[in-house]
Amino acid sequence: MKKPTSIPSAWEHVQLGAMLADLKEEHYRTVLTLSALLELLLEKGIVTVEELQAKTSQLDNQMDEQLHKLISSSLRPIQ
Repeated sequence: MKKPTSIPSAWEHVQLGAMLADLKEEHYRTVLTLSALLELLLEKGIVTVEELQAKTSQLDNQMDEQLHKLISSSLRPIQ
């Protein structure tokens, strides 16, 4: 028999909200740092916009393929 799950308390909701706010702040800082780095690479002529777009597309396709494989494998019965 499954153990009944408890209803989260108001304090647990507050803690979860605080954790989410921390994650949003960390995400903002990460995106800001990446944006600054990309701007510097472009300004210095180390990479071009076209190279960034091509690499972004390549990585996106790879992630899509990996995600598709993961989902497909989880839908197949284990033999």
